[in-house]
Amino acid sequence: MATTVYETFVATAETAPDHAFLAVPPATGRAYHPDGVELTYARTRAEVARMRELYAAAGYGHGHRVALLLENRPEFFFHYLALNSLGCGIVPINPDYRHDEMLYQMDHSEADLAVSIASRVADLEAVGRERPKPLPVVNAGAMPARLPKPGPVPRASTPGLETECSLLYTSGTTGRPKGCVLTNFYYLNAGAWYRDLGGRVGFERGRDRILNPLPLFHMNCQAVTATCVILTANCLILPERFSPTRWWRDVVATRATVIHYLGVMPPLLLNQPPTPEETRHRVRFGVGAGVEPELHQVFEKRFGFPLIEVWGMTETGRIFGDCHDPRQTSTRAFGRPFGEFDARVVDERDREVPRGTEGELVVRCTGPDPRRGFFSGYLKNPEATEEAWRGGWFHTGDVVRQAEDGMFHFVDRKKNIIRRSGENIAAAEVEAALQAHEAVAQVAVLAVPDEIREEEVMACVVPMAGTSADHALAERLVDWCLDKLAYFKAPGWILFVASLPTTGTQKVQKTQIFPRGEDPRRRPGVIDLRARKKRR
Repeated sequence: MATTVYETFVATAETAPDHAFLAVPPATGRAYHPDGVELTYARTRAEVARMRELYAAAGYGHGHRVALLLENRPEFFFHYLALNSLGCGIVPINPDYRHDEMLYQMDHSEADLAVSIASRVADLEAVGRERPKPLPVVNAGAMPARLPKPGPVPRASTPGLETECSLLYTSGTTGRPKGCVLTNFYYLNAGAWYRDLGGRVGFERGRDRILNPLPLFHMNCQAVTATCVILTANCLILPERFSPTRWWRDVVATRATVIHYLGVMPPLLLNQPPTPEETRHRVRFGVGAGVEPELHQVFEKRFGFPLIEVWGMTETGRIFGDCHDPRQTSTRAFGRPFGEFDARVVDERDREVPRGTEGELVVRCTGPDPRRGFFSGYLKNPEATEEAWRGGWFHTGDVVRQAEDGMFHFVDRKKNIIRRSGENIAAAEVEAALQAHEAVAQVAVLAVPDEIREEEVMACVVPMAGTSADHALAERLVDWCLDKLAYFKAPGWILFVASLPTTGTQKVQKTQIFPRGEDPRRRPGVIDLRARKKRR
């Protein structure tokens, strides 16, 4: 029985060598594979073997970590699977990260090496010079004949189910992202769970092609979808990113049978003029989260396939899904507890609340080990790990309601997290960046509604005495954030205020800034800076 993702991949490559594993749709002007590419399991296995030999010769083994900044390119899997075969964990880097974010991630993870696309090598080298522990950086497009040697192997043992597969960083309430340690068992279990979800979600071995535009530094594409693909000898289609104008052309060109989506995608696609491709596709179902109830049936009727709303987190691995008929598409339903994935809704004292009452969703694995199949913990933060697992249940921070029929309905997020186009943004991280600006005396960052991106970042800023609180200052503050944070984290709205409501211990009371029911975007004097938020 395979005990690592690599062994599972090799087993599939042996039985289905000529099946397509990875595909990239054509895109004129793209820096890589502009004409598109399709790689079989056999071809990928050969590339993985070449990388494996390179890493092994340099001494990489069980316990080392290698950071990968490779965007959504097939080459990501050459390195990932090669490293997994040796027991090395990977640390995927968000390609939109700026210097300070990468420095924190590389320092915290203690990565032994960084492998990057050519355009970001210099940025990572700058990080390496500043990091206390040296960080060698190599260009993935021109791999050297000999890699820099890592430190001693922490554990000279054979990789297995409990070996770290990856370290994925997820936003928390404390400002800095937390590193989730994910094992081979987590990956294999997550892929099998998706494969066996049931109802409208089902896969035919060797005949399905899943188009997933979500990034490979997230668990959705890299852990859940990719592992499911490997387990079923199917194909993973990797577009550079979601493009509403190119979407149906990509779907048809790559012969996709399953697609993944975020809540931002349905309205953008519905706003596009009709095209012949939108009904010529082979898609049987879509899987995702966040579609607005009023658009759900409209989307399905126009494009001809169901959207299956699911719920999951990096920490949980498993997902819930509203995948069994009759689906509740006019609500925010995301499924019922089933199998070994147990769940309940609790109040502030962790007491289960009656059906129909809002509360926090807590989850666990049934049986003697409630943490089985979940993340192994937050790296270097056992206190946060135990707090999340208090009482033997993982606390998700999501406010939900469970109906009498057992169906869960999403309500809101308890955490101080802003959800923008599928990205989780910690308000505290943005506050820390703004607070460092000389013109900012005090700041509070919060989520405001956004008709396209679900939520947007808003900063309420108390300027330093004598500072002109005008549009020019707002632009300088956004530019400041764009230099320090990924573009999507920068404020899309800024409101200058004379003061912020605080508690006796000077903690800002965000719920008191705006009266209940007020749309902060409509407050006189608010400055709209969303147009400045662009990838660099």
